[in-house]
Amino acid sequence: MSARESIGETVRESGRESVVTIVAPATDNQPDGSDDLLLPVPDDDGAPFWSYAARSELRVQTCSDCDAPRFPPRPCCPHCQSFAAHWQRMSGRGRIWSYVVPHPPLLPAYAAQAPYNAIVVELADAPRIRLVGNLVSSADAALDSVDPARLRIGAPVKVTFHTMPGGVTVPRWLLERP
Repeated sequence: MSARESIGETVRESGRESVVTIVAPATDNQPDGSDDLLLPVPDDDGAPFWSYAARSELRVQTCSDCDAPRFPPRPCCPHCQSFAAHWQRMSGRGRIWSYVVPHPPLLPAYAAQAPYNAIVVELADAPRIRLVGNLVSSADAALDSVDPARLRIGAPVKVTFHTMPGGVTVPRWLLERP
């Protein structure tokens, strides 16, 4: 399989089947400097999350019986032990719950973008759900596009989506008040 070939995978959601395409990482150089960055590897439970992200939708797996959201996705609800679930659309708003600015040694693709941030976002509509990503100045900006001095715990953020080399779309975060 070449670096650009994709694999079709069938996913069942609420009795319906849909095909999620997982694309192998690109190996050619990209102009935005994001080649060789680590890409998510969807598993059976999390594949719908990435499928929705590819459509610029932030959704969280939610128990169909007790309505408790859960992340990371898993087969069974940790609250009521139900196996029934659906994917609830989120507003895409949250706040910075924590962050880090990694220091060397870094993988070469990340070292080229240092200093960059990795943030943990607490979702506004599901405060127990926290997602990891990067705070950037725009969806397709480099990881170092926000000065680390601007990072603040509690700062309001909103989601945006970036398609990585190889076709995987990841959530990224923008400051609500730049």
